[in-house]
Amino acid sequence: MRALQTIPNLSIHLGQYKTHPVRLPLAKPPRIGPKFANVLRTEEKGSDVNLATYLLLDAFQKDCQAAVVISNDSDLKEPINVTRNVLGVPVGVVNPHPPRLRSRDLQSTFFKQLRRGALQASQFPATLTDANGVISKPAAW
Repeated sequence: MRALQTIPNLSIHLGQYKTHPVRLPLAKPPRIGPKFANVLRTEEKGSDVNLATYLLLDAFQKDCQAAVVISNDSDLKEPINVTRNVLGVPVGVVNPHPPRLRSRDLQSTFFKQLRRGALQASQFPATLTDANGVISKPAAW
């Protein structure tokens, strides 16, 4: 997060993870015995709503000339549509998933498939410096 904060005019809006117990059917239940199991389900909450909110807010306040959404989440269909067709702000969609999994619901002004080489070329340097000192990329990255 510190490395991202070195980018001028970038704001970070976080979602959160919620974990709760649920009872689910077993994929391959035994002929004799329990057919269900209690498991902990962890779900990400809020990031799609936050993204939609700030996409629309930036467009309403004319804080952008165009927007780019890096997502394949079809829940963003209507915010992208409103931003493009009601507010007149072009919206590009970059799909971070394999092309075969692309959501056709996201009707954008332009579309790009995120390619591994482009992602690798867009990485921060191995070290950055901010007001708190040096930020180092983990060796495993």
